[in-house]
Amino acid sequence: MIGLIDATVLKLFLGIGAILVLASVIAGILSYANRGKTSSTLKNLNQRIWAWWIMAFGLAITLLIGETAVIILFLLLSFLALREFLTIAPTHRSDHKTLVWLVYVIPVINYWFLWEHWYGAFAVLIPVYAFLFLPIRNALAGDTNSFLQRAALIQWALMVCVYAISYIPATMQLPIMMSDGRDFAEGSTLGSGGPEGALLMLFLVVVVQLSDVFQYVWGKTLGKHPVAPSVSPNKTWEGLIGGVLTATAIGAGLWWITPFAWWQAALLAFVSCLMGFFGGLVMSSIKRDRGVKDFGATIAGHGGIMDRLDSLSFSAPVFFHLVRFFFTA
Repeated sequence: MIGLIDATVLKLFLGIGAILVLASVIAGILSYANRGKTSSTLKNLNQRIWAWWIMAFGLAITLLIGETAVIILFLLLSFLALREFLTIAPTHRSDHKTLVWLVYVIPVINYWFLWEHWYGAFAVLIPVYAFLFLPIRNALAGDTNSFLQRAALIQWALMVCVYAISYIPATMQLPIMMSDGRDFAEGSTLGSGGPEGALLMLFLVVVVQLSDVFQYVWGKTLGKHPVAPSVSPNKTWEGLIGGVLTATAIGAGLWWITPFAWWQAALLAFVSCLMGFFGGLVMSSIKRDRGVKDFGATIAGHGGIMDRLDSLSFSAPVFFHLVRFFFTA
């Protein structure tokens, strides 16, 4: 074992690599067949595949290094997500000192608690203490113009871009709770979740991201009935049902990398993928409200960080607490 990668993690990454190789070959054949022609769909497909290669490689490298690298990776992703979110959000000059706490202080403390395996502090820092502190800091600035809107925006940005996203690496600690029957609140002496924790995190990431992919595929091939046409006309019932059920079947097939029975893995995958869809729908509503297509352009073919993590930001906290509530002593 090197870092958080053992034989099972390696097999999973080899499977992911095989899928990406197949996708790259298919994209290459399509590009060759359509040489000389301009196709925005084909260009976007190639960009997405290359982006998936980079993301898979980056996650593999951090797992190879260890838990600290994974937590730092998601801290950086939260920072970039906050930057994107605040770029399209209306804030006042009087908010700047509050934004320093929002962007540079609270996320670091949140991920530090996670790194220390201090679950009690991690669980309440943002939804309790930061929730109370940030509007106090805003009120001290003395600017009451659109105060409620600005305070709510700051709270929402922190919850979704930091707290919700940080539950992705937090899933690595679930095996500790499942084996010891204790929260990792008791301190860093409980240690890392090891390869089992890495596999649990990869299970969540793989099924939710594949759900997004298959929702896109089913929607493009069979989609006729939009779920919320005024929010996102491209999100159809056919895409939702086909994508979620396909990813659920894959989740059931990946039960062997989890501590769950196949039907438990399927149920957790189903709920996670469903929450992932709603995460994308909510983020689409925000982008529609702000008049933008994407949160940013950090990832070619995918938009910004939040365009890629929108589904996981809703599914990760639910997945974490379902496992914690039902699979710990």
